[in-house]
Amino acid sequence: MQILHKFNKTKGLFYLELNGQVKAEMTVSMTNKHKMIIEHTEVDPSLKGQEIGYGLVEASVHYARDNQLTIKPMCLFADAVFKKKQEAYADVLSQ
Repeated sequence: MQILHKFNKTKGLFYLELNGQVKAEMTVSMTNKHKMIIEHTEVDPSLKGQEIGYGLVEASVHYARDNQLTIKPMCLFADAVFKKKQEAYADVLSQ
């Protein structure tokens, strides 16, 4: 599974594309040059149980680390993942 990402100034998207169709996506926005907000996560029901949502969050965490960003998980799913993996993601969690 390869999670892709793209940004257009202050808006961004982490996504999984299969057979030319986006099957999972997580929308983000940049509040400033150091902080990314996860706004929404959605995964196609056909991918249920494959931990694709976790993969999207993990990709955003790697991106944040690579770009010296912090993340504020406003999306309920992303927030739950951050709480579950508190120690692993503490370095990128925005207050």
